[in-house]
Amino acid sequence: MAQDHSGSESHQKRAGLLKDQVRLVKRKDSDRYEIVSIQDPLSFEKGFFIVIRACQLLAQKNEGIILVGLAGPSGAGKTVFTEKIMNFMPSIAIISMDDYNDASRIVDGNFDDPRLTDYDTLLQNVQDLKAGKQVQVPIYDFKSSSRIGYRTVEAPSSRIVIIEGIYALNERLRPLLDLRVSVRGGVHFDLVKRVLRDIQRAGQEPEEIIHQISETVYPMYKAFIEPDLETAHIKIINKFNPFTGFQSPTYILKSARKITVDQIKSVLSEDHTENLEQTYDIYLLPPGEDPESCQSYLRMRNKEGKYSLMFEEWVTDNPFIISPRITFEVSVRLLGGLMALGYTIATILKRKSHVFSDHRVCVKIDWLEQLNRQNVQVQGKDRLVVKHVAEQLGLDGSYIPRTYIEQIQLEKLVNEVMALPDDLKSKLSLDEDLVSSPIEALSRASADRVSLRNRNLKSGISQSYTTQREKNLTGYASNNQRFVDSNTESSAMLANQGAITQLSEQISSLNDRMDEFTTRIEELNSKLSFKTNSPSHHNLNLQAETCNGSVPTSCFVSGLGNGSLTGCIIPNSSSFSQLAKDSPLMDEVNS
Repeated sequence: MAQDHSGSESHQKRAGLLKDQVRLVKRKDSDRYEIVSIQDPLSFEKGFFIVIRACQLLAQKNEGIILVGLAGPSGAGKTVFTEKIMNFMPSIAIISMDDYNDASRIVDGNFDDPRLTDYDTLLQNVQDLKAGKQVQVPIYDFKSSSRIGYRTVEAPSSRIVIIEGIYALNERLRPLLDLRVSVRGGVHFDLVKRVLRDIQRAGQEPEEIIHQISETVYPMYKAFIEPDLETAHIKIINKFNPFTGFQSPTYILKSARKITVDQIKSVLSEDHTENLEQTYDIYLLPPGEDPESCQSYLRMRNKEGKYSLMFEEWVTDNPFIISPRITFEVSVRLLGGLMALGYTIATILKRKSHVFSDHRVCVKIDWLEQLNRQNVQVQGKDRLVVKHVAEQLGLDGSYIPRTYIEQIQLEKLVNEVMALPDDLKSKLSLDEDLVSSPIEALSRASADRVSLRNRNLKSGISQSYTTQREKNLTGYASNNQRFVDSNTESSAMLANQGAITQLSEQISSLNDRMDEFTTRIEELNSKLSFKTNSPSHHNLNLQAETCNGSVPTSCFVSGLGNGSLTGCIIPNSSSFSQLAKDSPLMDEVNS
């Protein structure tokens, strides 16, 4: 048994190694081998090593050319992946399906139509390579959208040929492939990478590229490419962030501290410029992103009637906000194309700015309509210069390391949490005209609870029976009435307590002081909790159940005498002397 257990552990350990995640199985329709599909998607780096291992195993088991299909949407990183493999195994051959585009088949500028590929030439080249022959692969020029020549490709010594393209897992190629690999990124990063690539490769304008993506590329992907990717043996998620390649990011320091125009002018050079501007920033949330954690919004800015699109991502290096970005001029029509890709408008930020600039830094006094306050920001390409200018302006120690969109999201979240629902207002019996904020409402409601308990406590202390006989005569009638009243009051208090506790839990995550306050309230409640006593032991038990057992009945003795006290507290519970010691806390809460 011990040996079996040890063997099981050894097998699990081996299965966790990269080289042991690739297993071969014989294909049903031939004598060739393929790998068992790996269900979980892999990272770019891990996928790279798995593909290398799979190629090695297939080359050992299968004779002739090992044909690998590598597919994915535009901008996913297919070309980078194949180049990485080639750097590791220089003796492989790579065929790009882009070179088999037939410009005569282009309809309405749709370069992603599956019918655009010259499959006859591609399949013939593949068959010749499998036969060990030399082939002539076309060369396609994207700027002229035409075939401009051919290059010679020989059967590689490694016997591994990779076909790379958006349709590399197409049904016409799949039967020939020994290994199927898919590479995906995300709509947002793929969009950025596609735009940057096509600017360099085809000389297109950014707006033209994005229109093309929204009108043809993305619909073609959803209809034809995505289903093919599900057939891959190895699925790779490329989380490469194209913003990391942007050079010379902007360093920003923000503060809510008031500064004057003269202060700004005194720290800038004499040849500085000064102007007023009003901008509208439309923040677009990428598909599938969480608005509370997203740091790579797409921003469309309207300034003096002209629109520009900003690809940017910010990171915080307290107190700096670091923002690599690239900006293009576009038309407002582009907004519809982006929304067709799944982008949604997160917010529109209206800003009025007094801008001062010189060759080193830019200082802005911003008035933000949504935040209803003024901020000053110092920004530039040199981190040390930005810090020095901010210190000269007296901003040191007041920095806000959050972008404007983050500030808006945070205040929106706070307002949503702090808003009192109508049903809670009715439970607390709050006059809406008298409650200026949820914090005040909570404070008042909590104070009312403590006041109610205090009144009950005083009532319980002063209550007395003149004689034991009078008590016995009215006992059963008064017990029944008190039981009903106590039950009603306890239920109401329980409902209020539950509602207030729920609200205080939400507020505590946003406001440490409120958390401390509600904690002290609960501590006081546990000391002041009691029940209106009665001579009926059964009644005491029922009351204890109504209060969810917050005060055990064992804390009270129901013996009654001629004294004014209807019950006494046993030593192991909170005594009246303890309550007296805590009276300053009671006074503080009541106030």
